[in-house]
Amino acid sequence: MNKDEKFLHVQHKPLIFDIHHFALDDGPGIRSTVFMKGCPLSCLWCHNPESMKSGREIAFYPQLCINCGDCKTVCPESAISLEQADRIMRDRCTACGNCAEECPTTALKIVGKHYSVSNLIEILLSDHIFYETSKGGVTFSGGEPTLYMDYVGEVMKELKANNVHIAIETSGMFNLNEFKKKLLPHIDLIFYDIKLYNPSKHEQYTGKSNKQILSNFADLIKESNARIIPRLPLVPKITATTENLTQIACFLKSAGIFTCEFMPYNSGGITKRIATGKDIPHDIPHSIMRGEEEKRWRKLFVSSIEKIGLCVT
Repeated sequence: MNKDEKFLHVQHKPLIFDIHHFALDDGPGIRSTVFMKGCPLSCLWCHNPESMKSGREIAFYPQLCINCGDCKTVCPESAISLEQADRIMRDRCTACGNCAEECPTTALKIVGKHYSVSNLIEILLSDHIFYETSKGGVTFSGGEPTLYMDYVGEVMKELKANNVHIAIETSGMFNLNEFKKKLLPHIDLIFYDIKLYNPSKHEQYTGKSNKQILSNFADLIKESNARIIPRLPLVPKITATTENLTQIACFLKSAGIFTCEFMPYNSGGITKRIATGKDIPHDIPHSIMRGEEEKRWRKLFVSSIEKIGLCVT
């Protein structure tokens, strides 16, 4: 197998763009969070836009570049221009990684690496003492980890055999029967994103309908023994609106859920979009959501839950 064939072969395998050790925000205790590339949605506000594409990408960080030209010398596609602000001519780049491997300052970085099941398990179990002492575990995130159910299921199975608490962060866009068979038996905690209730707005801002997402959620609430925590990203003027929060509150209450975890918008995704050569949507904010605004939306949600009767949605 030559280099190009090997590259194409790797591209069809699940890729991971980060393994965050000692994570404290992705479930109980100290955790290792596995961030996988690839997502069925394309949310305009995505905080991890480098996870959208399933294939490998090259990121460029201009503040680290010393203009040495080493990257240009080794690029087989002549896709590097020192005169171009973002260096990479994306229409030519095949993400072979030669430039990133040659870069002496890591101004160029490969985004996405494949780990064998056994290798990933070994890495995650190396933190087992921290999971055990803190009642933590492993969280699978992305992107969308359910895109790779066979791969993720094998890793989960071995982790569970070692008494590791397992959580998953999902958009809910998956085949429910396959999820129940391959992943759900190993999962203790599901962070389930519900972004927009209105179907046309959901498609407008994420690229897909929310019909499957809402249906899967309602089904899992009825049948799953795993703890399920709905999450709502608070994006000003998109998801953070009175109409949307009221509708989601009604939907959740009808499902027997009276709480929701809020994720205030963070503009950090814009920097990552620039680094990986993606366009910046014109209608997303360029600043973080302030605490006062977040409290206002929390108060509105709680008020809606208290006022809304058991509604039919």
